[in-house]
Amino acid sequence: MNYSKITGSTDSTIQTSAEGLRHGMTEIPVQDGTMTAYFAAPSAIERPPLILVIQEVFGLHEHIKDICRRLAHEGYMAVALELYQRQGDASQYGDITELVRDIVAKVPDEQVLADLDASVDWAAAQGADVGRLGVTGFCWGGRLTWMYAAHNPQCRAAVAWYGRLTVGHGPLQVENPVDVAGRLHAPVLGLYGGQDAGIPLADVRRMQETLKQGNEAAQSSRIVVYPESDHAFYADYRPSYNARDASEAWGKAVAWFDRLLD
Repeated sequence: MNYSKITGSTDSTIQTSAEGLRHGMTEIPVQDGTMTAYFAAPSAIERPPLILVIQEVFGLHEHIKDICRRLAHEGYMAVALELYQRQGDASQYGDITELVRDIVAKVPDEQVLADLDASVDWAAAQGADVGRLGVTGFCWGGRLTWMYAAHNPQCRAAVAWYGRLTVGHGPLQVENPVDVAGRLHAPVLGLYGGQDAGIPLADVRRMQETLKQGNEAAQSSRIVVYPESDHAFYADYRPSYNARDASEAWGKAVAWFDRLLD
């Protein structure tokens, strides 16, 4: 994958207002302590549905927080954990290879899935309607979106943005989306770039065929490929951003959640 830079902004970077929202940093209890998280929720809705937002490979940064606010303006409570907290601080890295080696490869899926479950419990205590639970994630989080949709029976909808399908980022990730596709609890909308060298179209086609052979949630899942887009085409702070495809894909994502979490 061509990660041109980890942090920064471009002329296309979107900054979503927090007007009308409850939002901010918080600490969420997990099995071995607490974890830092960001949340956003509409002030005027008492029991909004919940969407977990799983970070990019670069951690919980401003783009992920902004996505939480975007979802809150659509009527959802959105919660994003700093999922590398035990392993290190992704913001201190300027080299993607070192980041993956030192932090990302050391984060086991089981740890992430348990932390996401803990964030559901926290959100329930904050007034979210966790009977209407969705999950979305980007890049590293896109892969984990598929994994969480197969993990939590409460999950009712998922949207995975350009997450790896057949491989992970290290030896601690022993299963991948193609391995769990047949046992999804929630239908997944996968959004992928046709120019993404790190997720070849052969992997996408393999996943599509696997979904066809799976359970009802698997067969209700869909993958959309944007032929002209590369990896991270929704990341408006990066040169890979494709405004047209990002806008269309966001519309599909919101419609997916609106239909399944109604």
